[in-house]
Amino acid sequence: MSQYKKMLDPKEVVATLPDGRTIRLETGRLAKQAAGSAVVQMGDALLLATVCFGPDKEADFFPLTVEYREKAYAAGRLPGGYSKREGGRPSDEETLSARIIDRPIRPMFPENFSREVQVIVQALSADKKFAPDVLGVSAASLAIGLSELPFEEQVAAVRVAVVDGNPIVCPSYEEVAISDLDLVVAGTANSVCMVEGGAYEVSEDTMINAILAGHDAIKILCKAQQELVDRCAKEKMVLPPKDVSEAHEKLAATIKEVIYTELYNTLHTPMVKTDHYPAMAALEEKALADERVTTLIGEDEKLKADAKKIFHDLERNTMREMILNEGTRIDGRKTTEVRPIEIELDVLPRAHGSAIFQRGETQGLVICTLGTKSDEQRYESLQGEGSKSYMLHYNFPPFSVGEVKRLGLSRREIGHGHLAERSLNAILPAPEDFPYTIRIVSEILESNGSSSMASVCGGCLSLMDAGVPIKAPVAGIAMGLISEKGSVNEGGKIEILTDITGTEDHLGDMDFKITGTAEGITAFQMDIKIKGITPELMRQALDQAKAGRLHILGKMAELGLPAPRPQLSERAPVMLKMHIPTNKIREVIGSGGSVIKGMQAQTGCQISIDDSGLVEIAAPTGKAGDVCRRMIEELTAEPEPGRIYKGKVKTIQPFGAFVEILPGRDGLVHISELADHRVERVEDIVQIGSEVTVMCLGVDPKGKVKLSMKALIEKPAAPAEEAAPSEPEPTIETM
Repeated sequence: MSQYKKMLDPKEVVATLPDGRTIRLETGRLAKQAAGSAVVQMGDALLLATVCFGPDKEADFFPLTVEYREKAYAAGRLPGGYSKREGGRPSDEETLSARIIDRPIRPMFPENFSREVQVIVQALSADKKFAPDVLGVSAASLAIGLSELPFEEQVAAVRVAVVDGNPIVCPSYEEVAISDLDLVVAGTANSVCMVEGGAYEVSEDTMINAILAGHDAIKILCKAQQELVDRCAKEKMVLPPKDVSEAHEKLAATIKEVIYTELYNTLHTPMVKTDHYPAMAALEEKALADERVTTLIGEDEKLKADAKKIFHDLERNTMREMILNEGTRIDGRKTTEVRPIEIELDVLPRAHGSAIFQRGETQGLVICTLGTKSDEQRYESLQGEGSKSYMLHYNFPPFSVGEVKRLGLSRREIGHGHLAERSLNAILPAPEDFPYTIRIVSEILESNGSSSMASVCGGCLSLMDAGVPIKAPVAGIAMGLISEKGSVNEGGKIEILTDITGTEDHLGDMDFKITGTAEGITAFQMDIKIKGITPELMRQALDQAKAGRLHILGKMAELGLPAPRPQLSERAPVMLKMHIPTNKIREVIGSGGSVIKGMQAQTGCQISIDDSGLVEIAAPTGKAGDVCRRMIEELTAEPEPGRIYKGKVKTIQPFGAFVEILPGRDGLVHISELADHRVERVEDIVQIGSEVTVMCLGVDPKGKVKLSMKALIEKPAAPAEEAAPSEPEPTIETM
């Protein structure tokens, strides 16, 4: 049929990385009814990205939604659990990957663009060697570039791991596992726009070198994207220009004339957030109610909306000029100054560890709880099923900023919790040395910027309060940047801000969160809104962040704890570890778990056993743990020749009595071993149920245990000069 052209008609470009590996970019074969679609493939990993958009409409924000999904079939697996259908709520890892894609592409849309846009990235095939998620940035960027949507520059992202001081682009799972630094860097052909990752106390130079290595690969990917866009892109939609009408310009000049002096003076009066926001709202209301302004607006609804934006732009520009020209911030601080800090520890009576960390108007109540191996978080990914023994959960209720909103877990909360979690991961003790499951919960009760960093500081304090033997304290700080020209390349003044507030985050050109110990960096997250960030400027920001971090660490030591408490919290479970022979695991568990459940009910302990015979006991008290361990030892013990046991007669035969000396283990006391004289009938000496003391004479090759009561009967004492000292034999008593 002539109306159907060739339907599977792929167009592709191949990008070659510096190490020789290739990444294939394709369009024209899959999902062609989307506004834009693209496939990115590296090895066996293949991702499909699509973009669609809604009709033009007025809005005061950009409604962009990014979704990332990994399907089990991509790894040749079926989903675990009861339901075998995917498509419900995304996992935390999928949400974090969606955020990684969202953050670098969002700034590439024009400021006045307000259509609804949805980007969906799906992992259709997975490679066993490396994670596919970061390729989603290139796939999404290419799909948008091929569509009608306006998009300033193509963006790409790569993962970089540093192993033995050498940066590795697109590392394998094994290389990430042994790396000192694991980061994702995103950018355009000209500049870096996003960095996120975790580390094990690395230096600032190591981090900068890894970012530069990643950017070299990004340039190659952006060039390949642009080549395909130039060949295959649809015609771009034309946006109406920003309103620069005479009426708009006159309104802007009038509002500035009406309110600027009062606005300037108010902004130069140091205020906290709870005073600043009402003051700005009152000035806005006053400016828009002025007769000169209302006369210009009249009944024009568009000018009414413009008037609000004009005031907010005037407020933003005035605050930026204060910082650039005077080095003064709206709360009166200098650019390098950290807000006042207050700390309280052990604030919750039943928690294992708890801390309040207050920095300015940001307050975090952070709680550490210690559990057992059975409390580990189980998860499913493209690599299969797994578990994690450490987690940090971040909660941001609406009352923390004085708002009324529906409760629920947001993507922001998942992202902030992940950043705080990896910040503390580097200083936790190894699981083999500290067999506890650790859960930290950060409850943000007040917020004016840097709440994720308050979670890091409070989380570290709660760990130390619980007595967890961390390697070193960790603190976090959020940095900002203000530029005069909106681009480093264009020159002008630039100021880096330490410990930014929520307002400064909104009005600034960079949001840079960094955590670490006194020795090095443990995690970082950077979103850059301006172009041309240089390594030198990045180094300046990192050095200023380090000074702030060291200041906070000093306050944590002064007002909180300089090191973990010497003992675990008495409210935490007592953890004991022991090994048993693998052939004894069944005996400890029992039929249907009857034995292990009985021990748990009797002692109040939680017992877990792995296939290697490692037994972990979580006990409410040390005494309960000792009783539980002794019970397991008796269940798995082997009879020892020469050892004395107390046991119970189970059965009687004409030739002797069978005595249970260990749980589930009987031995025979032959009739000749019942007494030191001739015994006619076994019943003359013992009865079924009698408790007796016996000595183990030995175990034959078939495992039969030989016992004796006669061996314990005292013989007539020898003359004093012939008597020899003897040690009493240990006795085991069955429970």
